[in-house]
Amino acid sequence: MRTRHWPLFDLVVRTPRLELRYPDDELVVAAADLAIQGVHDAAAMPFGIPWTDAPPGEQERNSLQHYWLTRATWTRDDWKCPLVVLVDGAVAGAQGLHATRFPLAREFETGSWLGREFQGRGIGKEMRAAVLHLGFAGLGAQRATTGAFHDNQPSLHVTAALGYEPNGDALHPRRDGVDRQLKFVMTRARWEERRRDDIEIEGLEPCLEMFGASTS
Repeated sequence: MRTRHWPLFDLVVRTPRLELRYPDDELVVAAADLAIQGVHDAAAMPFGIPWTDAPPGEQERNSLQHYWLTRATWTRDDWKCPLVVLVDGAVAGAQGLHATRFPLAREFETGSWLGREFQGRGIGKEMRAAVLHLGFAGLGAQRATTGAFHDNQPSLHVTAALGYEPNGDALHPRRDGVDRQLKFVMTRARWEERRRDDIEIEGLEPCLEMFGASTS
């Protein structure tokens, strides 16, 4: 019944190493519980919005509210799609994509985080490859963008390994100041050069209209 009105709950992107799933409330809670265990060194801040600085209790509530807000505010012209990463059935992090006026621009942006116990194992690259497949193969996008602060080496390494091209930089808030964020773009043609044939998407067709990507 829930998927008849909100078909995103059945959306899954599957690779040989992991799954991306649109989260129900059980997975949302599991993701919040993982994040509070640690995502990065406390002295660093890889995110423009310092959500991991919130104390225990508050951070988990903030996380739940964030996921709920993405549902409540979803429109085909302005959507944020958080996907929970599962590795061997365990929640490992989150990989999101979002877009504004996707039916017109056919462009999306990605962002992610990974629990510390899952870092350094190539999972970050695999989950980014999975979300790129969803955007390009599933939604028919023409461009994907991403960004990371200049010293966020794990994110920058994933971006380079997948073949993004530099796309300038900008100053972004970082805790109580600002810092330089590097921008990158992946065109559809460049993605096609590296397209994988071992990534599957399940449950997408009923969701296409919500993304503004209906093929009808």
